[in-house]
Amino acid sequence: MAHTSVGPHLFHKPEIKTITLDDPWKWLRLGWKDLTHTPLYSLGYGAIFVVLGYLIIWGLYDTPLFLMILPLAAGLFLLAPILAIGLYSISRALENGETIQFKHITKAWDTNAWHIAIMGMILTFVMLFWMLTANVVFILFYDQPTPSWENFLSMVFFSGENTFFLMASLISGGAIAFFTFCISVISIPMLMDREIDFMNAIHTSISAIKKNRWPLMLWAYLIVMYIGIGIITFFIGLLITMPLIGHASWHAYRDLVGDE
Repeated sequence: MAHTSVGPHLFHKPEIKTITLDDPWKWLRLGWKDLTHTPLYSLGYGAIFVVLGYLIIWGLYDTPLFLMILPLAAGLFLLAPILAIGLYSISRALENGETIQFKHITKAWDTNAWHIAIMGMILTFVMLFWMLTANVVFILFYDQPTPSWENFLSMVFFSGENTFFLMASLISGGAIAFFTFCISVISIPMLMDREIDFMNAIHTSISAIKKNRWPLMLWAYLIVMYIGIGIITFFIGLLITMPLIGHASWHAYRDLVGDE
């Protein structure tokens, strides 16, 4: 028996829609359309991620912790689903034909602030776990002399002497990233858009992946590819790739979840 949605605890779980391998590409097109409709807000959002990237480099470059620059930069993007909530709000407003204002970003939390905050804490713990894991993997599997900043990339990634370290890093990082994707692929746009608690949002997100495994694996690959492009361009590419993925994620949610 269906219940009327009057609050987070009486939320009626929606139908998960079936999508195809064409849909992730459609989400990118729609995300690009949103970005070009609101370049001031969208690129401003992207600029925040660029600045955060450079703050990480600036803060660690001349310290013994410079080896943590890449893990910390990667870990920052485990928080991206919650940090991009303003982009979801902009896309929703565009969908509703509203004139975009700064309040669409600042008030994106208002509808369901408590449960959005809990999701933020969960993703923060995941990031901290990743940082701990990266340190453990380095201690256990990196058996070469500690590289300097100048020869870090050539020595760690291209010397051919760190195969087990790189494999352990990819496996552990990939597992944590996949877990994050499973619980957050649509949960945070959903929390922003509906009266729902964080547990139901996570369950809906996981259910969407179970029902649409291959299209959403393609979507995960596209997210990693675009974010990777942003990072390897010394964070400059994030000016565009982060708002693009953020806007596209709203359209992913809209295509995956039926009405209440």
